[in-house]
Amino acid sequence: MRVKQIHRRWQLSFLCVVMSVTTFAQQRDYPYTAVPFTQIQLSDQFWLPRIKVNHTVTIPASFERCESTGRVRNFEMAAAQSGKFCTTFPFDDTDIYKTIEGASFSLSLFPDKQLEAYIDTLIDKVSKAQEADGYLYTARTINPAQPHAWAGPNRWEKERELSHELYNSGHLYEAAAAHFAATGKKNLLNIALKNADLVCHVFGKDKLHVAPGHQVVEMGLVKLYRITGNKAYLETARFFIEERGHYKGYDAKSNDPWRNGAYWQDHLPVTQQREAIGHAVRAGYLYAAVADVAALTGDSLLLHAVDSIWQNLVSKKLYVQGGAGAVSSGERYGNNYELPNGTAYNETCAAIANVYWNQRMFQLHGDAKYMDVLEKILYNGLISGVGLDGKSFFYTNAMQVTNNFNHSALERERAGWFECSCCPTNMTRLLPSVPGYMYAQRGSDVYVNLFINSMASLSINTKQVSIEQKNNYPWDGDLQFVITPAKGELNFALKMRIPGWAQQVAIPSDLYRFVPANAAPVQLFVNGTAVPLSLEKGYAVLQRNWKKGDVVTLKLPMDVQRVAANNKLTENAGKVALQRGPLMYCAEWADNNGRAANLILPAQASFTSSWEPAMLNGVMLLKSTANALQINGSNVQTVTQPFVAIPYYAWANRGKGEMMLWLPEQIADVQIITQQTLANSQPK
Repeated sequence: MRVKQIHRRWQLSFLCVVMSVTTFAQQRDYPYTAVPFTQIQLSDQFWLPRIKVNHTVTIPASFERCESTGRVRNFEMAAAQSGKFCTTFPFDDTDIYKTIEGASFSLSLFPDKQLEAYIDTLIDKVSKAQEADGYLYTARTINPAQPHAWAGPNRWEKERELSHELYNSGHLYEAAAAHFAATGKKNLLNIALKNADLVCHVFGKDKLHVAPGHQVVEMGLVKLYRITGNKAYLETARFFIEERGHYKGYDAKSNDPWRNGAYWQDHLPVTQQREAIGHAVRAGYLYAAVADVAALTGDSLLLHAVDSIWQNLVSKKLYVQGGAGAVSSGERYGNNYELPNGTAYNETCAAIANVYWNQRMFQLHGDAKYMDVLEKILYNGLISGVGLDGKSFFYTNAMQVTNNFNHSALERERAGWFECSCCPTNMTRLLPSVPGYMYAQRGSDVYVNLFINSMASLSINTKQVSIEQKNNYPWDGDLQFVITPAKGELNFALKMRIPGWAQQVAIPSDLYRFVPANAAPVQLFVNGTAVPLSLEKGYAVLQRNWKKGDVVTLKLPMDVQRVAANNKLTENAGKVALQRGPLMYCAEWADNNGRAANLILPAQASFTSSWEPAMLNGVMLLKSTANALQINGSNVQTVTQPFVAIPYYAWANRGKGEMMLWLPEQIADVQIITQQTLANSQPK
């Protein structure tokens, strides 16, 4: 009964959002609408267990760490305006906001009175820390005479570079929108609206001009606009975007991203930007907000800019496992084709930001290629950021780890918490929202974007229909969809994404390719009868009168694919990565005689797939034979040994050791031998 009540309450809240958009935005909005995650009930063995662990382990651990590290205490001291800011960064407030957001999503799926009550106690502390005019920033309010060193003596004074005042506000808005949608309560929403009204009063065309140093406030303001219909929120979000590229304090001739503004995406007006650049998390949040504003305003210049930036990302700056932000200095994008393996940074938050961005790109254009990229990120470079235990994390996501690994900014083993804890708390809010990426609608067209065992309840032209997915994805490519209109027959187009990887497209660009490209064909059946694939923008279109019990079967090839990189990625010359379905694989020390960096995978090696239910919470292993390079003094030889690869997301759950995602097919030159010699010579 409690589940139905919360589900119904969420639907009513969501209806308010839809009514607001319809009333105030009229015809301008995303042409493709995501189906809310609460209309989907998962029953799968891949995502549902992760979301449950997020609810039972990750969220409680996150709240506990917010308590034990002083993040909650900061709000209590701000309410009393007494004490000393007791954590490190002025953006530490957001860890509470992000965890509230994740917990709110989770409440919609797993009703929990104790958790809901605890959230209310936190919201009460946030409310008491808010100043009378709506300002909310504990790093200043605790002691306005001596605020955090990053904040400056006056409000907003260092917003462009350091203070993160608007960043804090943005995550407050995102949390408030989620909490209102999940519970129907306005206690956090009212705090957010009060703060947003202040922000809109302070910033604007005839007011204070600044481009937020760390974006997210733009996305948050759009969510508040959708809830309330208050155009000031949308206008301010657009103002913050348009303010970029006009600051006179940068040195446009400098190549230093901090000096020329590129680190903040502030080097050019957004409408003139064509390249994914600067801090990768800030960039992803900006590009998602640009898509929001372009959709809601019809701004064609913003649309052209975000389209161009996306193309730059997927053709020149995306790692094969979906990670982004190659350079540790500044946690930022590098130059075109600058995707090193040994120093790959790939912040987990950047992967999360890029999921948000790609979802919005799909909603703009209805093209499957955006969901192809989203799926690659989601199944690989994103969930690698959280351990299988739900309480150990990666801030960075390496492409390889060798015994001579000595880059201090990167990680070779998971940690329970970070001084800058943005990634763990960001994971709490992303995971329970995964069902919301599964379906979309446009008119009477239904788009199936992700394949997860589930039951979805949809409304098409005011008529109800359910779609049940029966599959064991991502391990198995045999997918079944049972269509059940509530009454009689219902005519609509079912558009099913045919993943690029199933059509021999490793990524929607020439950055990566399958070698050789010879996988089995995709097969589609309706009620057991084969039907030809009629593709539109990557979707198989089935337009028909659907009746109760109609069954669609989609068979995707699950061949093991070798992935080769564009020749401009010189580090990957002569190497291959392994992919099966949507999953990238890697070799880890634990399965390959204690090493991984000494493996050579011959071009003629064939693979078998082996399901191991007791290993790493259940995984499909890839098995073959490889050559292992052994160096003893001046004696260099290779020995043949069994080879095992595990899904990339599952690495570093069994202790510390070597991992390789790209594997050489042969000893091509002295450099490889030298690298192995160095690896063997380093103390373990």
